[in-house]
Amino acid sequence: MDASLLTIQPNAPEPIYRQIVEQLRRLIASGQLVTGDLLPSVRDVAGFHAINPMTVSRAYGLAENEGLLERLRGKGMAVAATQRAAHTQVQRLALLEPQLLELARHARELELPPDPVLRRLSKLLEE
Repeated sequence: MDASLLTIQPNAPEPIYRQIVEQLRRLIASGQLVTGDLLPSVRDVAGFHAINPMTVSRAYGLAENEGLLERLRGKGMAVAATQRAAHTQVQRLALLEPQLLELARHARELELPPDPVLRRLSKLLEE
């Protein structure tokens, strides 16, 4: 994995360290990151995204505490051996549930009918 695989949105309401942890969770769940895959160093991620190294360190620490990552002496952080292979589609969809609920709520508040919202979402998914 290299640092460019992560997408950081500095202006998002979610803190950057949480963005990193959530992305790692999804990358592992989808099988894009598998047991033993090494993560880029804190310095590499911080430099690539122009963010504070302590933010990346905090994210890695939280992911380690959750059992997503493990520290390998002399090598850095890697996907933990306790992580099983890619999750099922149902499990991966469950990771999206909070965002889907929020999207549905926003669409209702904006009084948007489902069809244009679904078409736009479909278009975004194809990009």
